[in-house]
Amino acid sequence: MADDDKGGLEARALIAAEGGSWGGLLFDNAVIGLPPALTWTCSVPLAPVEGERAGLDLDWLPWVVADWRAMAGVEISCDSFAEPAEASVFFRGHHRYDRVAARVAEQQGERIRVVASVAGDIDKLGPDEIGVDTWLAFQGVTVQLSEVSSAAEALERLAGFTATAGLVAVDDPRGIAFRFQPG
Repeated sequence: MADDDKGGLEARALIAAEGGSWGGLLFDNAVIGLPPALTWTCSVPLAPVEGERAGLDLDWLPWVVADWRAMAGVEISCDSFAEPAEASVFFRGHHRYDRVAARVAEQQGERIRVVASVAGDIDKLGPDEIGVDTWLAFQGVTVQLSEVSSAAEALERLAGFTATAGLVAVDDPRGIAFRFQPG
């Protein structure tokens, strides 16, 4: 599916598939002076292209909500990579996109419907703009804060950013953070 002049993909080859997820990350970095912030990630699988896996990740979305169960209506747009959100397409490598527009169109329980577009193909994947409209399943929130040493403390800190009722601690496979999912 080569684009005639870029040798990349055509936008129509990148179509959202079922099975995506969303979740939160409460993170800080005391070394560089980054204060704690809760951001969100949406991982959208794309239909296989030429038999290979593909996906779209929207990272560091600074959606501010008092309750993760009330995400409908939040939105973000930015015009430059990592200012503040990051968009990447994974297909035979990591391909960055400059501009991100993402909103939660509706929510049903732990699932959200995300409508997003990314544009400005930094790494020359092919399509200059990609759009998705898809349902994503909640995967929980990870808390990775300096000087937090227990799940109870992590949950208490998370409560300063979003509601924590119904969230329970689960093992973090990396062993460097605290994870909370609906119980």
